[in-house]
Amino acid sequence: MKNKFHTSNWRKTAISIYKPPADGKIFGTYEVDATEILRYIEEKKKQGKRITVTNLVTSALAQALYDDVPEVNCFVRRGKLVQRDHVDVFISVAQKGKNITGIIIPKAESLTVEEIAAYQDEKLQKTYSGKKDSFKIKDTIGKIPWPLRGVIVSFIKWWLFDMGFKLPFVKLKKDPFGSIALSNIGIFGLTAGYMALFPIAHLPAAFSMGAITEKPAVVNKEITIRPFLPISGTFDHRIMEADKIGILKDGVEKRLLNPTLLDMRNKK
Repeated sequence: MKNKFHTSNWRKTAISIYKPPADGKIFGTYEVDATEILRYIEEKKKQGKRITVTNLVTSALAQALYDDVPEVNCFVRRGKLVQRDHVDVFISVAQKGKNITGIIIPKAESLTVEEIAAYQDEKLQKTYSGKKDSFKIKDTIGKIPWPLRGVIVSFIKWWLFDMGFKLPFVKLKKDPFGSIALSNIGIFGLTAGYMALFPIAHLPAAFSMGAITEKPAVVNKEITIRPFLPISGTFDHRIMEADKIGILKDGVEKRLLNPTLLDMRNKK
């Protein structure tokens, strides 16, 4: 049968990089009461400031990872764990009619929610306008002929990311995929979904936010309707075990239940 589908550069990259599942991963989903999140966003809107749920979750993830479980803000290289100094959050971005790309929020643990929102908006405008694509590696890999693509990608992964050596003809930042990943799948009408751990990204975890939905909840011994934000995570079991995942979850939840905590940030 003739293949009538166009294979995008991202799909070519994924086929070259991913192998059949065989390694240890942990998956989990948790729902956070979004009442205070929505109230915070509405209050900022009255002040003329545009804040999104993604901005809040980005901030909560970064601060919880940096403050509460810094020991998992790391990656595996040459059989050892290498600590990261800051939390750079990789955010997946869906472009209308185009492939998914991504942007990095550098040192997100030191930024307020408003600073994260401003930085993200600036980068998104460049991405949407076509002036910048923060995920150019997919286009580079997609241009490599198929018979050689897998071999070359495997070598680059081993040499650059696993061993930490440099290649003069490959221009990549030191940590091009950040410390942790976040994707808003709620824009596609999904409530839960688990992101793949991009093999060359060396991330301890990747999170997805689902669509906020109203559900019955017990508050002060009474049944009421509350909005809930589902957050799903995929974790690298080599780095994160259940206790560390629980601490990270508690830290994120604490900050999302009281978003004003995210703005009480000392610069580091």
